[in-house]
Amino acid sequence: MSDDNIIKFERRKPKPQPKTISPVWRKALAWLAVIAGLILVWAYYQFIAPPNLP
Repeated sequence: MSDDNIIKFERRKPKPQPKTISPVWRKALAWLAVIAGLILVWAYYQFIAPPNLP
């Protein structure tokens, strides 16, 4: 006898939990973004901006 026409009910596999960033890494990335922003502003005024700006 063939089992082709039988529906098998199976539990769904649980979805993997998305990985979260620890608060320490989040704070470190925020500080790095602030420092990178300050460096970009300094570089703009040092190399790109016209010299006669106040």
